[in-house]
Amino acid sequence: MRVIAGKYRGKKLQEFDLSTTKPTLDRVKEGLFSSIQFDIIDAKVLDLFAGTGGLGIECLSRGASEVTFVDDSPKAIEIINKNLKGIEGNFKVVYEDYINFLMQARSKHNQYDIILLDPPFNTDYGVKTINYILNNNLLSEGGIIMYEHLYDNAFKLNYPNYNFKQKKYGTVGVVKITKCNIQN
Repeated sequence: MRVIAGKYRGKKLQEFDLSTTKPTLDRVKEGLFSSIQFDIIDAKVLDLFAGTGGLGIECLSRGASEVTFVDDSPKAIEIINKNLKGIEGNFKVVYEDYINFLMQARSKHNQYDIILLDPPFNTDYGVKTINYILNNNLLSEGGIIMYEHLYDNAFKLNYPNYNFKQKKYGTVGVVKITKCNIQN
């Protein structure tokens, strides 16, 4: 696994073998980042279910102003910290359960420009997380959620002020959720 573009292009990232953690395939990562490449510069990013930190590090490499890495696995936190060696920028690594982190973010009125979701496949964490984020205003105006999951042709959420676009990469789907700019 490596950083594919930006300041740290080519940097190798450590991986680990856990059944609940899977690295994002390069072709999925390339598709995901081509979709948001112009939104990353100066963005406040949340890498939730961060795993190795590869997606958040990619954002730092491409000019994000701030990245928060969140995972509830001690091994993941260890690997994220190792992968951040030599990386400059404004970032923090948080060892926390995803829902506890989101509840704290809500209580602090935090909002993010880009939220990267790569939860364990075959769980309902992704949809639960998206619902929590959208119902609690954790996405900035014009913000983006990128959700990686096992592809499901029937993926639907009912939020009228958000656009949903899904792309398929083999068995993996990436849903781009964008908050519409609402004019008064």
